[in-house]
Amino acid sequence: MRILVTGGAGFIGSALVRHLVRDLGHSVVTVDKLTYAGTLESLAVLDGDARHAFEKVDVCDADALADVFRRHQPEAVMHLAAESHVDRSIDGPAAFLQTNVIGTYTVLEAARAYRETLPPEAANAFRVLHVSTDEVYGSLGDTGLFTETTAYDPSSPYSASKAASDHFARAWHRTFGLPVVVTNCSNNYGPYQYPEKLIPVVIAKALRGEPIPVYGTGDNVRDWLYVDDHVRALVLAMTHGTPGETYNVGGNAERTNLELVHALCTLLDDLVGEAPSGAYADQITFVADRPGHDHRYAIDATKIETELGWTRQETFESGLRKTVVWTLENQEWSARALDGVGLDRRGVIASSTVEADA
Repeated sequence: MRILVTGGAGFIGSALVRHLVRDLGHSVVTVDKLTYAGTLESLAVLDGDARHAFEKVDVCDADALADVFRRHQPEAVMHLAAESHVDRSIDGPAAFLQTNVIGTYTVLEAARAYRETLPPEAANAFRVLHVSTDEVYGSLGDTGLFTETTAYDPSSPYSASKAASDHFARAWHRTFGLPVVVTNCSNNYGPYQYPEKLIPVVIAKALRGEPIPVYGTGDNVRDWLYVDDHVRALVLAMTHGTPGETYNVGGNAERTNLELVHALCTLLDDLVGEAPSGAYADQITFVADRPGHDHRYAIDATKIETELGWTRQETFESGLRKTVVWTLENQEWSARALDGVGLDRRGVIASSTVEADA
């Protein structure tokens, strides 16, 4: 197939592009604006591969996007381009509204216009996969799981923007007949993850001998999904999913943030040796919680497992070990990704404003 992947230079997007080209033999055109979180280094293994093309295009640029469709003639679109860091959305919501909402609208319109130019057989086979997050569902209590019918209840500017984009995707299917499939996934981890996210932050702070920050008491629960398992689910959803349907993708690996941090510290003790000051866990420091911090996410992936035959290949333990090993072997990549950005905490402006107002 010829597949257009938006956000293909990001963490999940690059894993998807590598899988599509190297493992499945598809032809892919990667569309990416190359913001701070996107880098062509994540796609360097495809340099010189005729099956891969790159277009530096902002998904909000309708004319440029239409030109990409016209020149590359894709048979499917996998839309992953998004601003995705909750803390950044607290500091600067506007970018999330622009990329996640306007960008999704622009992709949907470009895909709709392009599909109308196709002959009937090609138009019927054409697919748009819209990739989203479990955060649109809000927060769970101590029990229960998010299903595809769980009501949306986003808590942050990030999750609100993704919720809006999901609604646009479904509306374009129902109103215009665009064959859209939606997926909502739990927290991803793995190689090439931008270093501001929790797992790479913990590893970087530990190795530098710096305090390892844990929000609140560390009792917030997340369901962790290895990125390669996720991208296999995305391909199944695109190729075998039913247009108009939603598929939740989860790792069945719930851990509190504190449990995750301790697991990472234990792996570092094993793979690196104890830090000069002692065990890496001794560096754990509790910091003020971020505003609107959801207590628990947990995905019920029964639908994609039973209807599409998806299964996870990595356990939490095996995936986490692979991630730590890769990160240790690629510390120069992380350093380049953080050049000029750093690991300073974000998402505290709203908190200090609320305290001042109170």
